[in-house]
Amino acid sequence: MIVTHLSLTDFRNYQHADVELRRGPNLFVGSNGQGKTNLVESLGYLSTLGSHRVSTDHALIRQGTDAAIIRARLEHADRSMLAEVQINRTGANRAQVNRSVIKTRDLPRYFSSVLFAPEDLALVRGEPSVRRRFLDELLVLRFPRLAGVLADYERVLKQRNTLLKSARASGVKTNQLTTLEIWDDRLIALGSELIEARSQLVHDLQPEVERAYAAIAGAEHAASLTGYLSILASAADDDGEPAPDALRAERTTAAEAAGWFRSALSRLRRSELERGVTLAGPHRDDLVLTLNGLPARGYASHGESWSFALSLKLASAQVLRRDSSAGDPVIILDDVFAELDENRRGRLAAAIGDFEQVLITAAVFDDVPEQLATHTVRIRAGEIMETA
Repeated sequence: MIVTHLSLTDFRNYQHADVELRRGPNLFVGSNGQGKTNLVESLGYLSTLGSHRVSTDHALIRQGTDAAIIRARLEHADRSMLAEVQINRTGANRAQVNRSVIKTRDLPRYFSSVLFAPEDLALVRGEPSVRRRFLDELLVLRFPRLAGVLADYERVLKQRNTLLKSARASGVKTNQLTTLEIWDDRLIALGSELIEARSQLVHDLQPEVERAYAAIAGAEHAASLTGYLSILASAADDDGEPAPDALRAERTTAAEAAGWFRSALSRLRRSELERGVTLAGPHRDDLVLTLNGLPARGYASHGESWSFALSLKLASAQVLRRDSSAGDPVIILDDVFAELDENRRGRLAAAIGDFEQVLITAAVFDDVPEQLATHTVRIRAGEIMETA
């Protein structure tokens, strides 16, 4: 799938913008703060319903306006589609496909992209929540129905935590424990489904990450992924180093996860009642990254961390490409080449060369390999100045 036209209204610093895009590489060039990242951020939002830069939608709406609109013309196999989302300052957001209203959460079914930006260095160096979000966003792109499972799990988790806090405040009562067991059953059912889906995803990502890292950094380096399951930890995880007994390299079925989850909740019952919070489950899991047998977090250099994070995104694109009947995801590289030496720039250009469409932003034109600069859009102060 490719984007042939992007239109923005009151998005970030753009009052209005129209950009024609081509198959293959598209390069957006402009000084920092001019709006090139805003263009690709809009397409990232269209496929994930979230920004890679901010956690709330309000920052995406131009100051002094009530709504922002992202509209993209998509093409695949001689078929064209118009996808649109309106981000509202008040009230629910709205989405349309070919001018017909759809549920906003269904929009990622129609368009997928994989975006890599400097913020993604947190995939390697950041907290577990960053890696959980990475996995879950990819899961939803791969299997859109899991968006509902994730939302239901968060709702049940919130209800269960509320009950735990109430029990802590008032002293444990028999009826509260009975109610807690009901929420346990629902949490286990939803959580086990998520654990199985994440486990399968990590299994599918592993060989792609190995290949991507070797392609970018060289075959002498070995990158690997291992799932961390908090339900297997012998003690509650307080966001320190992953407990060795909770590392799980093999795929985990929902049935296995359900048994371990129930045992964990039973084992942790007293601690949960004392602390008023659920101490095990997908919301406390992690993805452990290793490089040459050592934890990437803490041991990898800046360049190695950058290459590992980029490898995760390239691996994601390969997984989505393999699963999709709608063609490749659009690859978006936001200010990536400035961080790479000349050798790695060339390696990255080769790694993405066969994707249907690649969107690149750069502050300096010469940072980008020549073969990726065949279609260049120059941007200044929220305006499209020149297209070549």
